[in-house]
Amino acid sequence: MLLGCYQLNNNISFKPKPTKNKEPSSYKSLYIKDILIKEIEKIAKDNNTSFNNVVISMIEKVLNNKSHQ
Repeated sequence: MLLGCYQLNNNISFKPKPTKNKEPSSYKSLYIKDILIKEIEKIAKDNNTSFNNVVISMIEKVLNNKSHQ
């Protein structure tokens, strides 16, 4: 499966990660603006993956970039 690459801003791009090899996880609730939900749902649909996977991929990319600065 070819996953699309998306720009978060001028400095950060990300690809949704594959959903295999899951790691231990916990549940958290987030309040997200409706417009962001629609954008994330489109990315998930385009990549045949879950909303959650897209959000986690974005968070991991941003945190990974931050730790390398």
